Amino acid sequence: MWEYTDKVKDHFFNPRNVGEIENADGVGEVGSMACGDALKLTFKLDKNGRITDAKFKTFGCASAIATSSVLTEIIKGMTIEQAAKVTNKDIADYLGGLPEQKMHCSVMGREALEAAIENYRTGGRKKHQLEGKVVCTCFGVTENEIERVIRENDLTEVEQVTNYCKAGGGCGGCKGEIEKIIQRIQGDKVKITPQPTLRKGGKLTNIQKIHLIQQTINEQIRPTLRADGGDIELIDVDGNKVIVAFRGMCAKCQVAEFTMKDIVEARLREFVSDELFVEEDKDSEQQPHVHRE
Repeated sequence: MWEYTDKVKDHFFNPRNVGEIENADGVGEVGSMACGDALKLTFKLDKNGRITDAKFKTFGCASAIATSSVLTEIIKGMTIEQAAKVTNKDIADYLGGLPEQKMHCSVMGREALEAAIENYRTGGRKKHQLEGKVVCTCFGVTENEIERVIRENDLTEVEQVTNYCKAGGGCGGCKGEIEKIIQRIQGDKVKITPQPTLRKGGKLTNIQKIHLIQQTINEQIRPTLRADGGDIELIDVDGNKVIVAFRGMCAKCQVAEFTMKDIVEARLREFVSDELFVEEDKDSEQQPHVHRE
């Protein structure tokens, strides 16, 4: 059971500023209900450019509600420039701390605030998107976002990164890349023990097989497809059947069937198991997915 501070409990049971501001000056929406957390933040400015009102709607746990509530309290009275400097650590500290496994809620609050500020500054013309290469395909977390939570919160372990932004919390295929990012940023602060790389051969558990399939897609297949403007998503693993969906240019390609056999299936058989075969899920939308274990 999580240990929550009195402030967290107060803002959970008595959330402030719930709702949505009509004709808001800034609107920020982040997360998704498919991932388990979603937040919409709206704010209104007065004639002096200060945030005079802020409201939120959220779908999530007690920590998501509490962090969203306290965020609206923090930014009231601030200028846009001051609000832009608010970090996820400021939100957590205001609440007297959060369980580390719930720190991603404070990060979601900071992201919603950034999205709302960007919405205001661009007059709603630009949709907020996190820049950088996507490292965690399960939750759509970019390298830039991982770097930011590591720097701002002095993280030194993959598990901590997962707690702060969910990266690595799905299939786990990106954990090796997260380790490299930590090592690059933290340097001598952390000594990472290399994890054994799964290799073809021997009997694999279902979890090991899924991890190795995702690792092979990330390292051996995705770079080839992205070079031609395409991408691939692992949808499910059912026994020896690997279900994937093509994205980008690959989704429109007339020779996708050859790509699936000559590249995807061939690489998976080379690096995972000779018994694997691949099927394309043409009806799948681009959204977080759940692997069968």
